[in-house]
Order: sequence, then structure tokens, then C-alpha cells
Amino acid sequence: MKGTPDQPQCGFSARGAQVISMVAKELGMETFASVNVLSDPRARAALKEWSDFPTIPQVFVNGELIGGSDIALELYQSGDLKRMIVDSGNASE
Repeated sequence: MKGTPDQPQCGFSARGAQVISMVAKELGMETFASVNVLSDPRARAALKEWSDFPTIPQVFVNGELIGGSDIALELYQSGDLKRMIVDSGNASE
């Protein structure tokens, strides 16, 4: 993401952090991992190349890219994001 969950540096990163925070709270998870791509000038390009996904933020569940903030929001609203996290073994309902 651009920035941190507490201080996002763009609207898309703010939305992504908000979505992940909401699902984490619902699942009783205390925290989630985030990486500020602005902390190293090479990070943003390297992440896009590695993931083959053009935008930031990028949301991963158990190491698998699920998409950007818009996709994460859609998955959250449908309940699929919560199921993905539970199915990954990283939380229980």
C-alpha cells in the first residue's frame, strides 16, 4: 500500500486498509501485515512486476493476490473475503 494503515497516502490504500481492518475485526484478528511501497523507491515497481498486477494497493490472502482495493471491497461485501481468510487457516469464525 502507499503509506500505512494508520496513515494511508492515497484513497485506494485507505479503502484497502479499511476493508482489511473491518474483516480482521469481524474475525477477531488483532493485526494484519502491510508494506509501505513508498518507503523504498524500488518497491512499487518490483511489486507490480512480481505480482503482474498494475495497481497499488495489492491485497494478498495467504500469499495469494486477490486484487486491489475495489476487488477487496467487493469480496468483503459478498462475504467471500471473510471466507477466504477463514479457509486459508489464518482465522476462524
